[in-house]
Amino acid sequence: MTEEEATALGKRLVACKGFRPMRGMLDMHGRTWDASLLWRWSSDVDVPDLRDPATLGCVLALVREAYDCSTCFAMWDESEEDWSLNVPHEGGGSYIESIADSEAEALVAALEAAP
Repeated sequence: MTEEEATALGKRLVACKGFRPMRGMLDMHGRTWDASLLWRWSSDVDVPDLRDPATLGCVLALVREAYDCSTCFAMWDESEEDWSLNVPHEGGGSYIESIADSEAEALVAALEAAP
């Protein structure tokens, strides 16, 4: 993912109603969010860096919270060659939210579509 793509995806993430900064997230400058330091998300580079594995884990936690599902996960579909979010539900089945080109994009799209 290029820096421009990561920035655009970070802007989409920040715009989600279910978004909040979490300890451990990195911004595009490599700064870690800390409870004593408030990000303003005021510029193109003050958005979460979704290329960072810890930040991506935080976004997964936000998605799980939004869907009230501690077992949802992003998965690669080799036959379709895309990423999606699998959200298990009662009765043993599951449904899929968001189809995307990357795990990060699948998680952001799922948060955008969250109830």
